[in-house]
Amino acid sequence: MQRILENSKVYKILMTMSSWFAVQWQDSRIIDRFLSSGHDGHEADSVIARVWQRLRLFQSTLFNKLRLTGRMDGSLLTKPFIWVSATIFLAPILPTMIILGLSLVSFLSVYLTFGGNSEHKLAYSPVNKYFYLFSLSYIIATFTSVTVTGSLYGGALTALFPIFAVILQNAVASRRQLLSLLYIFALSGAAVSAYGIYQFMFGASNAAAWYDSEMFSAIGMRVYSTLENPNVLAEFLLLVIPFTAAVIMITKKILVKLFFTGCLGVMLVCLLLTFTRGGWLGLLIAAALFLIMLDRRFILAGIFGVALLYLALPDIILDRFLSIGNTDDSSTSYRVFIWMGSIEMLRDFWFTGIGPGTAAFNRIYPLYGFNTVTAPHSHNLYLQIMIEAGISGILIFFAIVFSYFRSLCAAVRKEKDRVFKILQIAAISSVFGFLVQSATDHSFYNYRVMLIFWIVIGLGIMTVNRSSLEGDESG
Repeated sequence: MQRILENSKVYKILMTMSSWFAVQWQDSRIIDRFLSSGHDGHEADSVIARVWQRLRLFQSTLFNKLRLTGRMDGSLLTKPFIWVSATIFLAPILPTMIILGLSLVSFLSVYLTFGGNSEHKLAYSPVNKYFYLFSLSYIIATFTSVTVTGSLYGGALTALFPIFAVILQNAVASRRQLLSLLYIFALSGAAVSAYGIYQFMFGASNAAAWYDSEMFSAIGMRVYSTLENPNVLAEFLLLVIPFTAAVIMITKKILVKLFFTGCLGVMLVCLLLTFTRGGWLGLLIAAALFLIMLDRRFILAGIFGVALLYLALPDIILDRFLSIGNTDDSSTSYRVFIWMGSIEMLRDFWFTGIGPGTAAFNRIYPLYGFNTVTAPHSHNLYLQIMIEAGISGILIFFAIVFSYFRSLCAAVRKEKDRVFKILQIAAISSVFGFLVQSATDHSFYNYRVMLIFWIVIGLGIMTVNRSSLEGDESG
């Protein structure tokens, strides 16, 4: 069958077209410029690096005088990998304040580990400087908010969690530890998804509150698992599914491969049961990106795969997906009115923003809202960042995204290690799928998912900077 397909004229035409586009892509000067890694080799000369080295020198001197280095040897607090592992696994499961506590312990653990050794170098990536700037923009936005007290909690978390990506880079010392984190991340996704399926089978409170009962009466319920909202659950799954697929591909042991294949199946079923159209669209685009970057011949398989999905999926799922953009759906019309009101807000607050958090949004949005629609946020990540932190906040966020994709795409282009190439592709498709859904929802509204986004960014950066990992024979 495969040989017949490959000898067909349709196949040859499609492969010729894809080859032509691939050549044009690779030969483009714009693409060449984008795919330069961004590592200029002068990170040690940067202002941040110089400030860090001076702080490190002071810190190590203080530790030595207080004899803290010897006293902390063997302490659990000097094992940051354990703390970041616990944070990654538990982030989608436990309440925000507990996860915040684990994050702070991870910060402390890295600080104590580096404290007594002035020779340790802070992990570098071109993206890292933008984390600090993004955090700074939210600190400023918090203290210039229309309600400073109402913005303190959300502003503090939004400023703190991007730095966890840097902490993560400095907590992982070896290739084995990085791969272990990916296994832990996949297990966390499987556990959350299994509970979501349990909800579908045995029922859950408020499950019917998340859909238009007149337009989609056949749905019955949308699962939300431990994340309290089906849209938020879909956002989390978009981040973890590509890495789980990568784990399956890089694992050599058959039983382990089968186990994680089961985990992936559970996640995909759970994502379907969220009935989140933005999540489904994000997954389709993430999967297409993953497969095409892996091998352009998957373009043809993807065309047949989409056709097969159209024929195989139940009508209830197809009707839900094809309703994207249909303003007869109360959820869609609700978002459209909120976007209109949010854009009106930006006419007056585009430069400074109004401050982070629901309290600030609820203070200003009613003055601009359409059709008496109320909302806790703008239902669009990009609008929300600009509303909260102004033009500087959204420009810095775009700089993070651009720098991240630039580093990863450049790494994929020259990567020789199959394992890391697959992980880099997963890191690209994971974030890209998440950003697609973010056009229809404020993905940082749930602070745990926001932290997981920055964790994924950190994991992606480490697949690029693998030469700094012990046990990386290819580095």
